[in-house]
Amino acid sequence: MNNTTTDLGFDPDALRVKYIQEREKRLRLDANEQYVQIKGDFSYLEADPFVKMKIERAPLKDEVDVVLIGGGFGGLLTGARLRERGVQDIRIIDKGSDFGGTWYFNRYPGVACDIESYVYLPMLEEVGYIPKEKYSKGAEIFEHCKAIAKKYDLYKNSCLQTTVTGLRWDEKIQRWIITTDRGDEMKAKFVSLANGFLQKPKLPGIPGIDKFKGKMFHTCRWDYSYTGGKYTGGDASGNLTGLKDKRVGIIGTGATAVQVVPHLGASAKQLYVFQRTPSSIGVRANRPTDPEWVKTLKPGWHQQRMDNFQLLTAGGYAPEDLVADGWTEITKTLVDMITNATNPDFTPEGLQKSMELADFVSMEKIRHRVDEIVKDKKTAEALKPWYRQFCKRPCFHDQYLQTFNLPNVTLVDTAGKGVERITEKGIVVDGKEYEIDCLIFATGFEVGTDYARRAGFDPIGRGGLTLTKKWQNGARTLHGIHMAGFPNCYMMGITQSGFTVNFVHMIDQEAKHIAYVISKALQDNVNVLEVTEDAEAQWVQTVYDRGDKTIDFAMNCTPGYYNGEGKVSATIRQDGFYFGDTPIQFIEILEQWRAAGDFPGMKIVK
Repeated sequence: MNNTTTDLGFDPDALRVKYIQEREKRLRLDANEQYVQIKGDFSYLEADPFVKMKIERAPLKDEVDVVLIGGGFGGLLTGARLRERGVQDIRIIDKGSDFGGTWYFNRYPGVACDIESYVYLPMLEEVGYIPKEKYSKGAEIFEHCKAIAKKYDLYKNSCLQTTVTGLRWDEKIQRWIITTDRGDEMKAKFVSLANGFLQKPKLPGIPGIDKFKGKMFHTCRWDYSYTGGKYTGGDASGNLTGLKDKRVGIIGTGATAVQVVPHLGASAKQLYVFQRTPSSIGVRANRPTDPEWVKTLKPGWHQQRMDNFQLLTAGGYAPEDLVADGWTEITKTLVDMITNATNPDFTPEGLQKSMELADFVSMEKIRHRVDEIVKDKKTAEALKPWYRQFCKRPCFHDQYLQTFNLPNVTLVDTAGKGVERITEKGIVVDGKEYEIDCLIFATGFEVGTDYARRAGFDPIGRGGLTLTKKWQNGARTLHGIHMAGFPNCYMMGITQSGFTVNFVHMIDQEAKHIAYVISKALQDNVNVLEVTEDAEAQWVQTVYDRGDKTIDFAMNCTPGYYNGEGKVSATIRQDGFYFGDTPIQFIEILEQWRAAGDFPGMKIVK
């Protein structure tokens, strides 16, 4: 590459310095410990406000072949893939009153997917559904979840409004014992943990958080009885009539806040947006699905489109960009820069430098867009993100930045320090108190905390081994799915799994894999199936070794849930994604493992 500062329109060295300065402002010694658990006096913040009628039933003491813990996409897709393979004795347990997981609980105004619906929503061809828009609203996604459950008869034998309190392997009978808050003590031959990694609301440990006397709730438990309006998942409008005489404060400016702030700004008497780190806000350009385009679709289009998106967002190249949105733009920028270079450098170091420059170009566009939209210069400057694009989850919206032009909306930028404290009647930043009637937390979900803390129970495997004990020095799995000491038990999530920005795509790959393992074990009359410690250790080492590709990137990123709030360690590296030589290598590894047909690296007891 031979781009000059003049060619680029900015000085890369100056940007690197600026990024480091902004990162250091936000570093905290307590990292993930800055958040408090939602329990005790805060338990109400996690209560389900959407229950219409309590499901009455007697405690269950029975046995089933498969229990799936979690009724979000993980449980739904595993259940569906098991049904496709002929497995019938399935039970899904979920704390919600219906299926959907994230899309059951997150009903805040403006909730929508931030990845194109034609690649985000799973099983579109199987269900026979085409999303209404390029980016589906939450209500539509929730309905799609229910449609999958209905098509594959997953409501049958399910336990909704049920929270798992314990999971224990009984060596004598070689079954898992599952206990719940409904008095259940059921047995299962196989268990899949599909609790979801974005399901435990995160609460900032701000001094005085327990003192506030006004209304307080988390975005994932939206209180329409207070705000007015109803759950529609629509675009920004002033339908939150309960806020017309209210002063509202919202803490957080991530993906959720970007969607909800326009609604609050359109409805509240006064809105204060408290910001520690701004998000990057690209163009969303949502639009209705073109019926003429739908007519051109051929069988297999959905998988092809998902694979194309995975390829382009995980560092690969494709001759055609089927999605063509903000997520894939950085790849296009990189390709254009290399193509237009006089002497392109294709060494690993050269490509890394080219990627950094392409990232700089993309983020310069993001910052320029802020200047174009936000009228107040001080506010505009505070809304500019100074970090690499994938240090935080990129956001795309066409009303968020515009909301800060409204006279009743005030951005309270904390210069990276966060809120100072909370009082009985408001929020203090830099010594100034902002009085409010309602405090909303758009602070996301626990990601880097212990599994048991997020799940609400600590799985107990062979010989009394708890998952917390097993993972005390970092996660240990084969393929992010199997765990030594936990026979017939399967983990779903992002830990030691393939890298992706489209989590549902990878969840479906895991679901297909788990469904294969369980169905084949049942077919072959396998009683116990467990990964060997050697196979597990090899995979852990592979994940760790390949983590060196991103460790420097993470260390230089602004703090967030992607990098353990800036506290990058060996454990963070071990608990991360598997980074393949190609964007689809992890999927190929699973396919090759299944093709072997004899459970490689597993101990088998019949």
